[in-house]
Amino acid sequence: VQLQASGGGLVQAGGSLRLSCRASGHAFRSYTAAWFRQAPGKEREAVAHIRSSGHKTYYPASLEGRFTISRSGNTMYLQMTSLKPEDTAVYFCAAQVAGTQYNRASSYGYWGPGTLVTVSS
Repeated sequence: VQLQASGGGLVQAGGSLRLSCRASGHAFRSYTAAWFRQAPGKEREAVAHIRSSGHKTYYPASLEGRFTISRSGNTMYLQMTSLKPEDTAVYFCAAQVAGTQYNRASSYGYWGPGTLVTVSS
């Protein structure tokens, strides 16, 4: 499975962006998938994950209400609203989790190159 994230860019605080993650191969549809982000000098952190059915999603409490994860076919999305400067990071999509540690980066077997989101104040 190959993943490719897109949709990053420069946005002002309070603005919105929608990230997309396109996967090759049908296997992606059976995987739990997730978005992570990594800011300069910080560890990669979970942003959201979504089960293969698309019906179960999870967000850290700090992001719930502003970010929405969804998926359709071979594409996963992250709708981000009310963006803050602290949301500035490289955003990565990942798929195929081993076990149930959905918020742990090391649990995922497939990663795409990140897309940079910069939120200006």
